[in-house]
Order: sequence, then structure tokens, then C-alpha cells
Amino acid sequence: MKWFERAEAAERLGDWDAAVALVSARAECHGDSAAHGSHLWHMDLLASAERFAELADLAHTDLHARRRLNRALRERGMDTALRRRAEEGDRGALYNLVHLLCETDRAPEAGRTVRELAPDNEYALRLLTDLGSPSLRR
Repeated sequence: MKWFERAEAAERLGDWDAAVALVSARAECHGDSAAHGSHLWHMDLLASAERFAELADLAHTDLHARRRLNRALRERGMDTALRRRAEEGDRGALYNLVHLLCETDRAPEAGRTVRELAPDNEYALRLLTDLGSPSLRR
């Protein structure tokens, strides 16, 4: 059985330690396409395993880790963690937080959040218009 077959089997079984070990050994962000694919898979495995602390550590220097962490937090409804990251200046976290708040019928809160954290961020303001209502921009 090849390494990736073992990793896929471990992932199916929820054996995150084995899957992460097998994939991370071949993961390289700036490598060839196979190594880069393994890098993205590694980020997905960490998110699936809810290893958010590891993803957060990697997110300091790795765009893929940052994106995957923010998406995982949004998927799990973890608005407090997204807000903390947004307060620290992570725009991706802010955008995921706005999405989450609007998706969960909390558009007014999304509007307040943008006004508090990034009142001049045109993309965040556009998200409010697209996801909530134009009146939220004020």
C-alpha cells in the first residue's frame, strides 16, 4: 500500500495522528505540484482534526494555514475565535466572521463588527451589502 493510500485510510478512520504524519512528511508549500497538494491536504487534515492551535501557529507564516483555519472556524460557528483573529488584524478572519454572522441571521452584529474593527474596509462593507442589507453599512 502506498503512503497516500495509508493516509487516505487513516483519514477515513479518523486516525488524525497517522494521517497528519504521513501527509506532512511529503508536504511542501513551495514544492512541486504533488508536494503542494500534500501541503493543502495537510492543512485540511489539521482542520478536520480540529488542531486549531497548530493551524494558528502555522498561520503566522503560511497563507494556506491562515485561510484554512479561518474557514474551519467559520464552518464550526466559532465567531469568538474569528473575532479575536480579526481584532489582531487578520482580514480573512473578518470576512469569514461577517459571512458567519450574516449566515446565522445576525446581520446587525456583522454591521457593528465591521464598524468597530474595519470601518474603511471596502470589501467588508461590500460583504455587508451583499450578505445583509445596504443599511448595515451605516
